[in-house]
Amino acid sequence: MRARPSRSGLRCTDVRAERQPVTAQAGRGTSSRVPLSRERVLRAAVRVADEGGIEALTMRRLADELGAEAMSIYYHVANKEDILDGVVDVVAAEINDAVAAVSAPSAGARWKTAARRRILAAREVFLRHRWAPALFETRTTISPQVIRYYDGLVGLMRDGGFSWDQAHHAMHALGSRALGFSQELFTPDSGANSDMDPAAAEAMAAQFPHLAAMLADIVHDDPDSTLGWCDDQTEFEFGLDLILDGLDRLRGNGQRGNGQRGSRPRAEGSG
Repeated sequence: MRARPSRSGLRCTDVRAERQPVTAQAGRGTSSRVPLSRERVLRAAVRVADEGGIEALTMRRLADELGAEAMSIYYHVANKEDILDGVVDVVAAEINDAVAAVSAPSAGARWKTAARRRILAAREVFLRHRWAPALFETRTTISPQVIRYYDGLVGLMRDGGFSWDQAHHAMHALGSRALGFSQELFTPDSGANSDMDPAAAEAMAAQFPHLAAMLADIVHDDPDSTLGWCDDQTEFEFGLDLILDGLDRLRGNGQRGNGQRGSRPRAEGSG
């Protein structure tokens, strides 16, 4: 795995310590005044996103949530991108707290149970913040809290008997499932299937008969467990268990897997 490079450059956070504290109302409709802080700003941003989705998160809307002037927020965050990066940290910290609450011994064969609990605990946090998976996928900076989560998962695998190479393969195999959500191949507009003209649906079925038959047969009937178009709990756990079972066999056999680091196909006739 390669970490994506983070953006660099001086931010106004570098001079925040020299500024005087800014105060704001503790919340909407209250008269007491509580100093603003970066943590208060970011937690308010999470609340705004929970109420209206990440697209509802504007500086004006955030200022209203805090009961503050919009410009005062810039004493604590550099810009909108800084807020979004910080929101990822807040959600990831919540994930780490949830994981700590379900931690269990992981040595040997028990690693799989521990990993499963860890990943499903992370998913529970995303189900409280359904907008967050899409935001996590857009970030180009490295969240310390996300790194902390993955570090714990790799440590769990090492305690369970994985080599470094096997753990590296495992992280690639799990992909976003390691953090609790599945990446969608595509996400159609809401109600796209139900609004399709019968003639158009029939034509599509004739052109793509196997997909049409499959989609007509399956039903995702648990919206409370769904993070995306097809990412419901049943499908998530099905895929997760397939991967964990395969990784456990890899661990037990002591295999490295295909594509070993440093290996090259041998040329014909070479000794």
